[in-house]
Amino acid sequence: MRSRLENRVPPPMLMLACGALAWGLAENGIGVMPSATWLRPSGFIVAVIGLALNLIPKMQFRRSRTTVNPLSPGRASHLVTGGIYRYSRNPMYLGQACIVLGWALWLQLATALLPVAVFVVYITYLQILPEERVLSRKFPTAFAQMRRRTRRWL
Repeated sequence: MRSRLENRVPPPMLMLACGALAWGLAENGIGVMPSATWLRPSGFIVAVIGLALNLIPKMQFRRSRTTVNPLSPGRASHLVTGGIYRYSRNPMYLGQACIVLGWALWLQLATALLPVAVFVVYITYLQILPEERVLSRKFPTAFAQMRRRTRRWL
């Protein structure tokens, strides 16, 4: 049964909402970790990696002249399987999860990891799985091969 939330919330908006939730938890001092000098630089590095993982696939989509719009997976004109998609079927979402994780590390807040989990669960069940159903109907052979070769996240 299809949920009314499937493919409804733009993933960048979800990422920002999860980041805001992490910040709200930080502002209330809930779950503050002992100060560790490595957390902020690590968070910055993870977020930069996330940004790259978010931008590189978008360039691949544009080169393939297919839609980047996650709310309309049925508009895809090509299944992108090369480049970064050899390693992850969802590098954009992986990148967004890394950005939220990097932010949580930057905040030095144990409970800020909760929004990372919220992002991953939401994006898996209400974005990725519905997208995969559409792609398996639209590109049955190519998507089946991609699923056998490439993991959903990493």
